[in-house]
Amino acid sequence: MLKTISPEQAAARLEDGHAILIDVREPGEYAARHVPGSLSMPLSIPDSGPLACGMDSDIIFTCQSGKRTAANAQRLSARVPAGRGFVLDGGVDGWARARQPIAGKEAKQPLPLMRQVQIAAGTLVLLGVLLSLLVAPAWIGLSAFVGAGLTFAGMSGWCGMGLLLARMPWNRVSA
Repeated sequence: MLKTISPEQAAARLEDGHAILIDVREPGEYAARHVPGSLSMPLSIPDSGPLACGMDSDIIFTCQSGKRTAANAQRLSARVPAGRGFVLDGGVDGWARARQPIAGKEAKQPLPLMRQVQIAAGTLVLLGVLLSLLVAPAWIGLSAFVGAGLTFAGMSGWCGMGLLLARMPWNRVSA
């Protein structure tokens, strides 16, 4: 299992060259705000096997707040040697609160992808309920479809709506 590491401890390990920081958020989120020198490896991309690290190197995983990384800790720990995997306490937000350097184009980026999914799903559920009350009862199926999709996303870690929204023009990372 992955242990938690403080931003200060992580910064020291990274500065000494004894750690690699991997950001598991989507590309748009990473482009908006990330730890300088971190590598982007979104959770939505299927695992490609173990991650290589040196004999004295740790792999530190991060996301926005640390919750997404913690929720996927078992999956991530399978990719690193025993005792070499960590979760950055507080994620990128915790890193910034610890007054560590942040990179990215935050001001020019749209809402984080997770918030976009929440807005889209909530709107579709509300629309389904309203249409079922005002137009035809069968429209409740839209709400049921979105609810089933969210349940599947929570159980599997794969969110079709998130992948679709990540491909929208406003979420594309410009070079």
